[in-house]
Amino acid sequence: MLEKFQKALTIRSSTVRELLAEALGMFILMVFGLSSVAQVVLGRGEFGQHLSINLGFGIGVTLGIHAAGGISGAHLNAAITFTHCILGNLPWRKLPAYLIGQFLGSFTAAATVFGLYYDALYDYTKGNFTVTGPTATASIFSTYPAPYVSFLGGFLTEFTATIMLLLGILIIHDEKNNGALKGTQALLTGILVLGIGLGMGMNTGYAMNPSRDLPPRVFTAIAGWGMDVFTAGHYWWWVPVTAPILGSLAGVLIHKLFIDFHNQPVLESGNVKGQPVVETS
Repeated sequence: MLEKFQKALTIRSSTVRELLAEALGMFILMVFGLSSVAQVVLGRGEFGQHLSINLGFGIGVTLGIHAAGGISGAHLNAAITFTHCILGNLPWRKLPAYLIGQFLGSFTAAATVFGLYYDALYDYTKGNFTVTGPTATASIFSTYPAPYVSFLGGFLTEFTATIMLLLGILIIHDEKNNGALKGTQALLTGILVLGIGLGMGMNTGYAMNPSRDLPPRVFTAIAGWGMDVFTAGHYWWWVPVTAPILGSLAGVLIHKLFIDFHNQPVLESGNVKGQPVVETS
């Protein structure tokens, strides 16, 4: 009976399987991340601090990669997917499936955390869900710039953070250089996100990912926060969408210019890199 049930549900299309993998990986990432933010904000500092959020997203990234990595490559980031398409590593026809999967996973995670913490949200806000002010809660789900951050400063923060994200990912997976040991890539990527949060999270919340920021923002617009989620911060919403894409492309370019173009596995002389030249007579 179980075998028949499994056979009936097995999906043959690789594209659909990749969509589902991206959706589940993104869901796992975002549930860990958003719930950690909710606990810190709604707990009024008694149930964690900023480090809790950094750890939550780091753990979420690690587990999300383990969930989807063997099927879709675990992009879990629209900027990374877009970059892979530009580089020719992913067919453009698969771009919609990856983006839909990431959107569904992120949106569903936001809805899950909203339901999980609804009572706490209502108690904290007295039923008045706001984007700004002393009891603002929209930042639980999406990123917003700190009051002191200029628009250009916020854009530069997201751009730079995404450059560091891509550089870290490329270094971890660079088998021609000093890549990570097999099986440790997911953990190291989670630590990478943790490190970025620790060092670059204050200004804008280190979105670095359109799929992390836009779907929960859409959810909050529907769930009671209204269109303020798009107008707040001088229409900040488009920055976590565009800056990560540009930062991702810049990160790849920097890695290629400084490392990849010059680090070929076989030297011009025909000797394998790292092997001494043996002269014979």
